[in-house]
Amino acid sequence: MRGKTQEDRDLIEMLDPVAESVGFEIVRLRLMGGAEQRRLQIMAERPLLEDGTGGDMNVEDCAKLSRAVSEILDAADPISGEYTLEVSSPGVDRPLTRLKDFDDYSGLEVRIELDRVAEGRKRFKGELAGVEDGQVGLNIEGEDDTTVYFPFEWLVDAKLVLTDQLMKRGAEQRAARVAADGGDADEDDLGDDAEDEDFDLSESEED
Repeated sequence: MRGKTQEDRDLIEMLDPVAESVGFEIVRLRLMGGAEQRRLQIMAERPLLEDGTGGDMNVEDCAKLSRAVSEILDAADPISGEYTLEVSSPGVDRPLTRLKDFDDYSGLEVRIELDRVAEGRKRFKGELAGVEDGQVGLNIEGEDDTTVYFPFEWLVDAKLVLTDQLMKRGAEQRAARVAADGGDADEDDLGDDAEDEDFDLSESEED
């Protein structure tokens, strides 16, 4: 789910260690567009820690990761032709792309889509019920006492639903980060309802 194509997955394999070396994790990567002009979109975050910090990025973080990634891409030159690099935060109503995400955000409302029909449909909405044996649990909306489990490999898309509970959690994470940094929130910090598109840092690259 982090990468859609083999090219995406190859880039993730190359760039995961780069992101980790500067304190971030790649949530999702997409290389889009044709041969003449392409866009490399990287969505990333700080690791989510037990003390409630992490799980977000501000503008300075995006710039830091962009510089680190650009250095490796310039040296390795894995993308032919011109492209634009965009680095962003997942935002509060984030996509869930790794198995651990479904544990980290257990209890929150989510929409998921499968690559096959299950229970008579492909799309579901409900409350995350954690992970068991590599399967994602979901308390289906409108069906009391109904928890279904889907193999992680069946999921093609999953995204948190923007609810009051999610907004509160986002505010608590942001407050914990500010406290850990020992400073006050400033305009560079991501707000509770921040959308990832608002914080793209783009730069053009060419061979």
